[in-house]
Amino acid sequence: MSRAKLVGIALVAMTGVGGGGGPVEPAGLAWAACAEAPAAPFQCATLTVPLDYADPGKGTLDLAVIRAKATGPRIGSLVLNFGGPGGSGVTTLLASGGAFGSLNRSYDLVSFDPRGVDRSSGIQCLPPREFEEFLEAEPSLDEDTERDLSVEFVEGCQKNAGRILPYVGTVNAAKDMELLRQAIGDPKLNYLGFSYGTHLGATYATLYPQKTGRMVLDAALDPTVGLLDQSRTQVLGFQKAYENYLADCKKQPQGCPFGGNAEVVALLDRLDKTPLVVNGRKVTDDTVRAAIGEALYSKLSWPLLTEALTAAIKGDGVGVQTLADQYAGRQPDGTYNTLLSSLNAVLCADTTERPTFAQAEELAKDLSKVSPIFGPDAASAGICSVWPVPGEDSNKRVSSRGTQYPVLVVGAVNDPATPYVWAPKLTSELGNAVLLTFEGEGHGAYGQTLCVTGIVDAYLLNGTVPAKGTVCPAT
Repeated sequence: MSRAKLVGIALVAMTGVGGGGGPVEPAGLAWAACAEAPAAPFQCATLTVPLDYADPGKGTLDLAVIRAKATGPRIGSLVLNFGGPGGSGVTTLLASGGAFGSLNRSYDLVSFDPRGVDRSSGIQCLPPREFEEFLEAEPSLDEDTERDLSVEFVEGCQKNAGRILPYVGTVNAAKDMELLRQAIGDPKLNYLGFSYGTHLGATYATLYPQKTGRMVLDAALDPTVGLLDQSRTQVLGFQKAYENYLADCKKQPQGCPFGGNAEVVALLDRLDKTPLVVNGRKVTDDTVRAAIGEALYSKLSWPLLTEALTAAIKGDGVGVQTLADQYAGRQPDGTYNTLLSSLNAVLCADTTERPTFAQAEELAKDLSKVSPIFGPDAASAGICSVWPVPGEDSNKRVSSRGTQYPVLVVGAVNDPATPYVWAPKLTSELGNAVLLTFEGEGHGAYGQTLCVTGIVDAYLLNGTVPAKGTVCPAT
């Protein structure tokens, strides 16, 4: 299940990006056709950034950047981050750029793969087959097994990506984003961030309030929440979304074809003992957990989940495996993107907390009593205890005090991955911010209703700030 963190640090020089080595001045971007989408409207470029802002002499990283140029009169660039941590901005903008057509008329849409993600020195901890075996077995409610799985994973991270692991935290990613702002030539950064992207945006606003333009943070994270509390809140959030899904399934004209929760729990128990096999690959109870979690991110996926669970109960695991592959970032050629490896790297870099495996197992077993579907996921919260790089806590406090515009924070009341309680908390912590509430399902609210989309567009395009307490209904 996706997890998260957050922000805060002292201001740096306005003429560049701060660090012990002094300000860093970026070169302009050389835009050219994208290899994966050579036709308009997309163009790609490379942004070179320091590996270590405190010591630029240690070398550089090349970050992959993409844009879709404004289709009408241009007012500037809008930088997007789609979440993770570890999500590829290049891949996601290529796939979903059309969803932002109203914004693209006035903005160049710009996104990038943050350091440690896919095309930007992406962290890949295990070869595909070993990673597949890891996913089939993890999380485990056995402490020794969970520790062994995590140690194997972490040793692979250190072996394959040891050079970059100390430098993938969110503070460095925010400094990269300031270099991106300078390179694209905008006086202020206009920004739309989802999920973990709210963490990154809040970090940027804390570091560079005078350079922050119009900023929307959708599916907000709370930076003050510790790893164990975060796992608990997310498990309960997914459980609530799962219960809403089951209730909706029963309301369908034909009823819920697989029965209900008892049948799903029985499926998990059966697959724990005897996995299904699809194209030579195991479909385990953890495969089903990942499939359910993936489908709960959007209500549009609920019918697919119903089909997949119905088929799996009858012995056909193709549907649940397909959903689980989407969650894990499996590619058509059998390889995996870097999402889940990058996620853990950023998670552990962004905090000094190191919950033990015993603490994580205790939490997982406790949560499994109320959520047998998602409770075991909390066992993975112990991975940072064996992480090879110390984390840092400069991202525990955020503030947008001093920004030109109030930051617009958006929260959905039934968001499973970033539960709604985090949205008003982030709004309060930022200070110069306003909250927009969406009374619906799913992870992220933009694009789900005309109400949310219209308010966000009016803010980004015209600077119109919604009234305090604004609520958009689910329909």
